[in-house]
Amino acid sequence: VQLQASGGGLVQAGGSLRVSCAASSSDFQVMAWFRQAPGKEREFVAGTRWSGGTTSHAPSVRYRFTMSRDKARNMVFLQMTSLKPEDTAVYYCAAMLLNRPTGSWSRGDLYDYWGQGTQVTVSS
Repeated sequence: VQLQASGGGLVQAGGSLRVSCAASSSDFQVMAWFRQAPGKEREFVAGTRWSGGTTSHAPSVRYRFTMSRDKARNMVFLQMTSLKPEDTAVYYCAAMLLNRPTGSWSRGDLYDYWGQGTQVTVSS
């Protein structure tokens, strides 16, 4: 599975942005967004179970970010609102082959495929 993230850019604090990730196939069970800011560890942002649509969002982005999917186009999206400077990071999409419990989605080592990342910069 090849993943292609896009849609990043520069936005002012309080603004909105949507990033997308296109998959070359649907041969996976879970898709997720992670982010990594300079000098910081990669962190889980949100995930979705491909078949049933269950989603999970990290507490730091809950009520501000919404992950969705378009099964017909093999795409996932991350709609980001009320952006803060601390949201500045490279955002990566990742796909998991196995149908693991929601509680495990934050573990990056369980994902089998990664996209190249898209930069999101929020200015204050």
